Amino acid sequence: MSSTNKSKQDTQNSRSGQAGKNAKGGVAHALLLTIGGLLLAGLVIGGLLLTYALVVMTPQLPPLDAITDYRPKVPLRIYTADHVLIGEFGEERRSLVKLDDIPADMKNAVLAIEDARFYQHGGIDVIGILRAGLTDLMHGGASQGASTITMQVARNVFLSSEKTYTRKIYEILLAYKIETALSKDQILEVYMNQIYLGQRSFGFAAAARTYFGKDLKDITLAQAAMLAGLPKAPSAYNPVVNPKRARIRQEYILKRMLDLKFISQEQYDHAMAEDIQVKTKGNNYSVHAEYAIEMVRQMLYAQFKEDTYTRGLSVTTTLNAADQQAAYDAVRKGVMDYDRRHGYRGPEATIELPAAGDERDQAIEDALADKPDNDDILPAVVLSADSKQVQVMLRNDSAVTISGEGLRLAASALSSKAGKNLRIQRGSVIRVINTAKGWQITQLPQVEATMVSLTPQTGAIRSLIGGFDFNQNKFNHVTQAWRQPGSAFKPFIYSAALEKGFGPASIVNDAPVSYPGAPGQGNWEPKDDDQPDGPMPLRTGLQRSKNLISIRLLDAIGVKYAQEFVTSHFGFDVDKTPPYLPLALGAGQVTPLQLAGAYAVLANGGYRVNPYLIAQVTDSRRAVLTKVEPQIAGQNATRVLDARNSFIMTSLLQSVAQRGTGAGTNVLHRTDLAGKTGTTNDAFDGWFAGYQNSLVAVAWMGYDQPKSLGSREFGAQLALPIWVEYMGRALRGVPQYQMPMPDGVTTINNEFYFDNMTPGNGFIASLGLGAGNGAPVEIGPDGMPVPTPETSPQEDEKQNILKLFGGH
Repeated sequence: MSSTNKSKQDTQNSRSGQAGKNAKGGVAHALLLTIGGLLLAGLVIGGLLLTYALVVMTPQLPPLDAITDYRPKVPLRIYTADHVLIGEFGEERRSLVKLDDIPADMKNAVLAIEDARFYQHGGIDVIGILRAGLTDLMHGGASQGASTITMQVARNVFLSSEKTYTRKIYEILLAYKIETALSKDQILEVYMNQIYLGQRSFGFAAAARTYFGKDLKDITLAQAAMLAGLPKAPSAYNPVVNPKRARIRQEYILKRMLDLKFISQEQYDHAMAEDIQVKTKGNNYSVHAEYAIEMVRQMLYAQFKEDTYTRGLSVTTTLNAADQQAAYDAVRKGVMDYDRRHGYRGPEATIELPAAGDERDQAIEDALADKPDNDDILPAVVLSADSKQVQVMLRNDSAVTISGEGLRLAASALSSKAGKNLRIQRGSVIRVINTAKGWQITQLPQVEATMVSLTPQTGAIRSLIGGFDFNQNKFNHVTQAWRQPGSAFKPFIYSAALEKGFGPASIVNDAPVSYPGAPGQGNWEPKDDDQPDGPMPLRTGLQRSKNLISIRLLDAIGVKYAQEFVTSHFGFDVDKTPPYLPLALGAGQVTPLQLAGAYAVLANGGYRVNPYLIAQVTDSRRAVLTKVEPQIAGQNATRVLDARNSFIMTSLLQSVAQRGTGAGTNVLHRTDLAGKTGTTNDAFDGWFAGYQNSLVAVAWMGYDQPKSLGSREFGAQLALPIWVEYMGRALRGVPQYQMPMPDGVTTINNEFYFDNMTPGNGFIASLGLGAGNGAPVEIGPDGMPVPTPETSPQEDEKQNILKLFGGH
C-alpha cells in the first residue's frame, strides 16, 4: 500500500474511532440524562408526596390516646380464692403484661423475626422499605411489606390491614408520631400485648395460655420461638391447626436467634430437640374448673350483660386451687375405675388406612380432627394390632407401641373371635392414656360423676366438679341434676325422729312390714338388700342402712311432720320432698349442692348457711363492685337445728363411717369423719355425703339418662372411693376434731340422750316389737338387744292369777 493510501486509511480509521467514541459518549450522556431525569422526577414526586403527607395526611392522623392511655378490651377473668387464674371470657383473649415480666427469650424471638434493628432505627427501616419496594415492582404489585414493630403497632391499633400505598404512608407517618410519643420499651410492650396471634388470642401472654396452657413467664425457648412465628400469619402458622408449618417457622426463628447471637449453640440445639405439646380443645388453665367458671359467667352476665366480656371484670371465687384439682382428679379416677370394671365397648370408628406415607398421614389427621383430647385421654389411629401388641399413631405424628398390661382392658377386642363392632384392627380409632405403668388402651366413659365441697361454717364452695368432662358434656350435675338421694337422705329422717323422743338406743324391729297401697293397688311391702335381722338400736339401723327401720321410723313420726322438718331445717324443696313413706328411702329429689348444704347444718352445729361461689368482683381499675358478706355459723347465721340434735347425728354418722356402710373411710385413719352412703332403686344413683368439722363433701355417680349402674354396684363402690380420694388430699395436715358435747345431752350406758328425753322420761325405747309398752331393752356389747328370758306356761298362768288379785 502506498503512503498516500495508508495515510487516508489512518485518517478514516481515526474518524471512525472518534465517531464510535462520540456515539458511545452520546449514549452514556443520554443514559445519565435519563437517570438524572428519573431521579429528579423521583425527587419531585417524593417531594410532592412528602408535601401531601405533611400538608394533607398528617392533620388527619388519629390522636395517640389509644396507646398513650392503652386500654384494650379486657376479658372477664376468674380466679380461685388463692388467686390462681382458672378462666376468662371475652371476644378477645388478652392478658396485659408489663415488658419487664416478659421473658427475654420471648422478646428476642419476636425481635429476631419481626424487627432485629428495632432499637436502632427511628420507627422506619429505610433499607427494609427499599428492599420491599423493589420486590413489589418485580412482582407487579404490593406483595411484600417492610413493617417495623412500630409500624405494626400503628396498623393494628389505628389502621386496616389492606395492602395499599396510601395505608403504608399513613402507617409510616403514624410510626414517626408514635416514636416521638413513646419510648422503645413502651412501644414493644404495646406490641406484645396487642398483636393478634390466632384462636381469639391477643398478645403473647394470652397465646401462651391458649396454645400451651402456661403463664408467659413459664414458657420454654422452643415455645417462645413457636409463638413468635404467629404474627405474620396466625392461621398459617397456628400450631393447633398447622403443626408442621408451625414447626418449620419455629426452626427458622431459632436459626435467626442463633445468627443474631441472641442464643448460644447449646440453647439452639436444646430447643430444636424439644418435643412441644400443644393444647388442643380443652382446658387452658393449670386447674380444671370449667363447670364453676361457667356458673360465674352466667351470674356475671345476668348483672353486667355484654360489658361482662370487655370491661376487665375480675372475679375471685371461693374455690381453693388445690381442693379443686383434688376433686377433679378424684372424679376422673372414680369414673375410670368404674368404666374398667364394666368392660371395653369397642373402637370409636374405623377408617381405611393407606400404606405409610403422606396419604396415610393425611388420613390419620382427618380421622382425629373431630376427636379432641380429653385431658390425658388421647385419640389415636391403630397402625397394627394383634393379641400381644398394638401400635398407634397420635395426633402429633408420634407412634406408640402398647403391650402387656396396657392391653388388659381391650383384651377381648384383640381376640380373633371379637365381633365386628368390638374388634381393634388396623384403621381403628381408639383412645390411649400414658400412665405411670406406661401406655394403655382406654376409652371415653359414658357414666357421669360429680364432687362438690364447701366450708360448713360459711357455705363457701371449696371445689365443684359438675361432670367427667365439660367439653364432652356441659350439663352441670352439681346444680342442675335433680336425682333421688337414696339412703343418703336417711340421716334427715333420723334427725326429725330425735325431736320426737327417739334416740340412738331406741330399739326398732327390722322385720317385714306391710302398708295399704293406693286405691286399686295392693299393699306396699318394702324390701331391703339383705334379710331382716329383727330388733336393733337406731344407731345400728343407720350404720347398716336398714330400709325397714327407716320406714318404721318415718311412719311413727308422721310423713307430714317429717316433710315439714327436713324442708324447714335442712333447706330441701317442698315440692321435691313428697310426704309419703318411700321418702324414708330417699324417694324425693335433690341436687348434690343442695345435699351438701343440708349436711353442712349437721357439720356446723345446727346453722343454715347459703352455699356461694363468688366472693368478690372488681373492675379493671380494681374498684370493688360486689363483695359477699357470708352468713357465719355461730355469728350471724340462723340456727335451724338444736345443737344437741346436730351432735347426736354427727355421732351416728361417725358410726356409719367407721363401722357401717361407709367404713371405706377408715383408710384415711381419722375418727372425725361422718357420712352416709346412698344407692337408689336398681342402682340408678350412687352417693356418699359426709363431712369433717372443716369440710363437707358430696360425691355422686350415675347416667344422664337414668339406668342401672350394675346389680353389684352400691354407693360404697361408686361414690365413696371418689369422696375418700378427695378428702384424703383436702384434709392433709388438718388436725383431728371432735365436736364438743353441748348442754342438754347426757350419757347413759355409753349412749347419748337428750337430757329431757331419757328412759322412762319421754324417751321412746322401742318400736315395732309388738307390746309397744316402751319398756327398756338391754343392749349387748355387739350393739344388739339381749333377748329377754322366756317364761314357762305355768309361770305365765301364775302371773295372770296374781294380777287378777292385785299381785305384782
